[in-house]
Amino acid sequence: MIPKIKYLCNKIKYNITVEFFNFLYAFHPKQKISPKIVSIDETINKIIKDKCSVSRFGDGEILLTNQNSIGFQKGNPLLSKQLIKVIQSNNNKHLVCISDVFGGLERYNRRARRFWRAHFYLFGSLWDKYLLKEKVYYNTFMTRPYMDFKSKAESMHWFKHLKEIWNDRNIVFIEGEKSRLGVGNDLFDNARSIKRILCPPTNAFDKYDQILNYALKLDKEVLILIALGPTATVLAYDLFLNGYQAVDIGHVDIEYEWCIMNASHKVAIPYKFVNEQPGGDNVAVVCEQDYFNQIICKIE
Repeated sequence: MIPKIKYLCNKIKYNITVEFFNFLYAFHPKQKISPKIVSIDETINKIIKDKCSVSRFGDGEILLTNQNSIGFQKGNPLLSKQLIKVIQSNNNKHLVCISDVFGGLERYNRRARRFWRAHFYLFGSLWDKYLLKEKVYYNTFMTRPYMDFKSKAESMHWFKHLKEIWNDRNIVFIEGEKSRLGVGNDLFDNARSIKRILCPPTNAFDKYDQILNYALKLDKEVLILIALGPTATVLAYDLFLNGYQAVDIGHVDIEYEWCIMNASHKVAIPYKFVNEQPGGDNVAVVCEQDYFNQIICKIE
């Protein structure tokens, strides 16, 4: 009972804080930079057509540029430096994706609108500091096409479109140890083959050199899909520079799980790590032999 009371107290505290900053946001100056961000479908089409690599920047990554810590990654001066380098990179075959929330929040549900208003009030200056006025950015909601949207009408279309990226490709997941991309669903069933490199579920950047060095042993024809928090943002860029196609795929698997269960709010998935949900780190054991056969390396 005590954990439930603690969760309820934290939720009340969070809601009061968010409402307070939402009120202040009404008097907050607009962002100095309003970046051009293409649509989800345009983003996916670009990846498919040109075999682009992708690094995503959300609220967590921008906080880490200032060496702040987030729930599953402590602040780090080197990580901060690398994230700044990535967000200010400019290469047509490496896409920097940011959240499509700068030009209006009408398409998102109330929870998302409240969150982003509070975020911009507190941290909007970081976006103004690092975004480039002339750069075209791509859409990080390509990997979050369900939960935050007011209308879910297009969500399944976007998931089906995403599957074209890895259709008939040999893919290698670089993922947190308990992320288990695709386990229990059909999101990656159209891939030719799947291999996995398992990494620490928290503070993965502490093992960055080991992760990168192992990834550089992979065949350059494979498609590398990375679900490793802010570490994925940097890793996708470094692998791109070394001749790989690497896509920071983020929470897409969890979003798909929520979509197929028609979830109205974020919930824990029993056999997968969900960092955004209380109890999401209490993960059941997977007994599928196919999953264990796919693991080619475990970095601890």
